[in-house]
Amino acid sequence: MLSETYYLIRSRADGSYLAAYPDRNDRDEARSPQTGYVLLFREHFDALSYLNKHAVGVSDRFSVETMPGTQLTRVLDRWGFKGFGVVEDPLLPRVEFMSKGQ
Repeated sequence: MLSETYYLIRSRADGSYLAAYPDRNDRDEARSPQTGYVLLFREHFDALSYLNKHAVGVSDRFSVETMPGTQLTRVLDRWGFKGFGVVEDPLLPRVEFMSKGQ
């Protein structure tokens, strides 16, 4: 995983990364990074496909950022995410979640 290049979706408004919160209950009000998984894409076009499918009308508010695998743990540490969500299929979407340290 560390030798690969990944693509992350980032908000142009506040610089935050697109994240998933699969463990979140509907009763939970706050989405803190400690409960979230930053989404990773293996290909640039997969990230763009995800935006085109799931962010119609607002996709211009996001950008795709390239990141080497060696920098991924720094994103977790800096933003306090619980782990990563590797998007296997951006159109469904199908995501494989990995907690920090796996």
